[in-house]
Amino acid sequence: METRDLVIVGAGPAGLTAALYAARAAIDTVLIEREMPGGQAATTEQIENYPGFPGGISGSELSIKMAEQVKEFGCEIVYSDVENIEREENAFRIKHLNGEIIAKSVIVATGAKPIMLGIKGEQEFHGRGVSYCATCDGAFFRDKKVAVIGGGNAAVEEAIFLTKFASKVYLIHRRDKLRAAKIAQKKAFDNPKIEFVWNSVLEEIKGNQTVEKVIIKNVKTGESSELSVDGVFVYIGTQANSDLLKGLVDLDERGYVIAGEDTVTKVPGLYVAGDLRKKPMKQVVTAAADGAVAAMQAERYLAENK
Repeated sequence: METRDLVIVGAGPAGLTAALYAARAAIDTVLIEREMPGGQAATTEQIENYPGFPGGISGSELSIKMAEQVKEFGCEIVYSDVENIEREENAFRIKHLNGEIIAKSVIVATGAKPIMLGIKGEQEFHGRGVSYCATCDGAFFRDKKVAVIGGGNAAVEEAIFLTKFASKVYLIHRRDKLRAAKIAQKKAFDNPKIEFVWNSVLEEIKGNQTVEKVIIKNVKTGESSELSVDGVFVYIGTQANSDLLKGLVDLDERGYVIAGEDTVTKVPGLYVAGDLRKKPMKQVVTAAADGAVAAMQAERYLAENK
């Protein structure tokens, strides 16, 4: 069984940045990712607020550049699914689909996943009109009508993106005003393809082979109505991918790891970075910052526990 100084779980912006800093510090590091580098950032059509890219950059391109930079410094990337993390004396046993690793320190950067609506028809039509990724599935709805659920940055930005394909985008929000950044709101309000459905929630998604309509309830009047759409894109928030850490660290009610800006958990040698950590702002730039801090903390820990 191999032993490594540092194992990083998750190759989103936090994990990739942690790997970059660790590799540059000559720490024996392996980065484990179950899918593709970039995490949720990789599915974002355009990132306009990451420094150094005037005019913006696609999430997939930024993710590819980050992964290439990590490889340049010799960090090993293993594509596998981590199944378990166990504390063993002064080390950690990392079990993944392709084997086991003993790690002297661990950075977990597994991010978060979309929260589902939990309504009738959502599971049934998942992949057949119900989606949580406009970048992934938007092109399937060319010249069709779609509904976007939510009022935050993700909902508004993805609604704008969907107007590249859809003939009509209904943005359905339970309140009468958006929570998104003002610049995103202005773009949405100025877009003739976007129609806002205020004070409303989805009750049901209906169709035959694919989505055909949704049932909407007005939260103020209590009245329900039908809306004909071909697709439903859900952006009502996220919850942490923290199953690996249950019983090891402190979690809040939504599964986010309670740790400070130093990324330190109550378990010596174990750090959390990115959207997995409970914090007020979840952006690519803050995830990258977490990754750098976590790598620095791991380097210090390893030096003190040789």
